[in-house]
Amino acid sequence: MHSTARRRRQLAESLRRDGMITDPAWLDAFRRVPRHAFVPRYFLSQPGGWRAVDRTDEDWLDHVYADQVLVTQLDGDPLAWERARRHGVVRGNPTCSSSMPGIMAVMLEELSVHSGHRVLEIGTGTGYNAALLSERLGSSLVSTVDVDEQLVRLASERLSLCGYHPAVEVQDGADGFPAGAPYGRVLCTCAVSEVPIAWLEQATHGAIVVTTLNRPIGAGLVRLIVMPGPIARGRVLSRDGRFMPLRAHRLPDPASLPEISGPVRATDLSAEVVLHPSSRFEFFAGLALPGVVPVFRGEDAFLLHSDGSWARVTTHADRTTVTQGGPRRLWDLTEAAHRQWITLGKPARQRFGMTVTPQHQEFWLDDPDGDHRWPLH
Repeated sequence: MHSTARRRRQLAESLRRDGMITDPAWLDAFRRVPRHAFVPRYFLSQPGGWRAVDRTDEDWLDHVYADQVLVTQLDGDPLAWERARRHGVVRGNPTCSSSMPGIMAVMLEELSVHSGHRVLEIGTGTGYNAALLSERLGSSLVSTVDVDEQLVRLASERLSLCGYHPAVEVQDGADGFPAGAPYGRVLCTCAVSEVPIAWLEQATHGAIVVTTLNRPIGAGLVRLIVMPGPIARGRVLSRDGRFMPLRAHRLPDPASLPEISGPVRATDLSAEVVLHPSSRFEFFAGLALPGVVPVFRGEDAFLLHSDGSWARVTTHADRTTVTQGGPRRLWDLTEAAHRQWITLGKPARQRFGMTVTPQHQEFWLDDPDGDHRWPLH
């Protein structure tokens, strides 16, 4: 126990040092809540698939108390971990994880909670985040929901063993949790394609909603203030955060890669500038390319749209070329969007805001009533 207490303090201090935590109350919560109790086992990525790790492995706590995401479920299959343990490695797609503590800290601080606030968490997952909320506010003010019955059962057991007893229920997060309403704060630890109006209906006037958006290009965190209507308005956050989508909001798998044909031309715009989360342009690119999905294959990056439009971008030896096909020239649209972005002053994501109403959801640049607005879809 002494070892884990020291590791908790070290994790909290690293988050403070990196600027992820500034509130002493959250710093204290990270020092007190044992992350290892909520991730007794997990998967680590390695060549060929995923390796299963638990408390019997020498490096178990090293990863638990590092600022890294820990995958805890593959393909919604409860037997995948045992198979990986037997065979050494398995393939699969992550369907649940314990988020990076740094991103959790950023989102918790953006909630701006105070004593007495009732909080709804969407996406219970391992239960670690619900434990942090319960440590800060008291269990009676915290409700957390997840659509996965097994995850809810395990999280509830682990929370109880650690002395926390929030309301933990099996529920589609898109519907909120009416039984615990009204809420002063709503925190979604999975990505949504649009903000569910149920969250606003179950929130008080002035409540804060913090969530991340499920967008193939330009995803990230938003912080909204709830107003009567129900309406919410707020800002895209400068700090990025990418989460697995709410199950009902998962995007369809991209279409198969196209047959490449047609002329090849040079371009001054690289796929990294358009698609990498660290790029200042990426968020704007997502606004300009609604419905476009990126796919990476070796040195090639593809942009695909369900209407059959596609572009292949290849960078080799510092030279970038593009081939396009289908009814629209997606890379021509991307280059035009980049020129517009430069004209607008190269706005970073924090200059954008979002408005949510029952009728529509949209982004805007600088001013919600200004000239530059984009529908969410």
